[in-house]
Amino acid sequence: MRLLSSKSNGSLSLTSFRDNNPPSYAILSHVWEADDQEVTFHDIVNDLGSTKNGYRKIQFCSEQAERDGLRYFWVDSCCIDKSNSTELQTAINSMFRWYKNAANCYVYLSGVSTGKHSRSSDSLWERAFKQSKWFTRGWTLQELLAPRSVEFFSRDGKRLGNKESLEQQIHEITGIAIEALQGNLSQFSNDERRMWAAKRETTIEEDQVYCLLGIFDVYLPLIFGEGKKHAFRRLQDELDKRSLDSQGSFTASNSNSLANLRSEME
Repeated sequence: MRLLSSKSNGSLSLTSFRDNNPPSYAILSHVWEADDQEVTFHDIVNDLGSTKNGYRKIQFCSEQAERDGLRYFWVDSCCIDKSNSTELQTAINSMFRWYKNAANCYVYLSGVSTGKHSRSSDSLWERAFKQSKWFTRGWTLQELLAPRSVEFFSRDGKRLGNKESLEQQIHEITGIAIEALQGNLSQFSNDERRMWAAKRETTIEEDQVYCLLGIFDVYLPLIFGEGKKHAFRRLQDELDKRSLDSQGSFTASNSNSLANLRSEME
């Protein structure tokens, strides 16, 4: 994986590390800007992108990581060379693990502002927090569930709380069981897990499946252009293989759960 760090002159650099031995790092969770406003891998390599809207959250992540004593941080928009299909496939299948292994995950909520501190401003950000687009996106589901430490920040960089302190609000917004928010995914069935994602959206239709791979602990080759129906069928096939019991008989519940999810998202 590649990690970002800040140089003494304030510019950013990328360093590659083996997945099995990276240094301690922070990781960013966010809702993407328009494609032409996100800082890309090639922007970082060529020392560009500082005028894009997406640069602000990268600066925030860098500064917050430094405050937390972390030299390195990871941002999906610019740490992956998406022009390299092999690298993109590896990254998507590794992303749940990368979020899980991060020292801190910072959720940057661009639609939430705290403004001047007052009781009314507190209630305003809480309302905006509940309505945040971040809770409606497919990829942010694993970014909420995988990391041990998840902290939420307004676009002003003010810390709003963490996954523990905002646990009840997050449960009410998402419908995700508190035990799952606490990291105990193994006790939940595939049917329960698929419900967490049923109403979430992705820009690319196949990503409605690919964003679930870590949630189901499945590796799947990516075939962009296959359509979500075919992608769901392949995911269901992988889960079916794991549903064979020791006698070789098939347990139908997991198959049915994925079929239900596919029908709900069509």
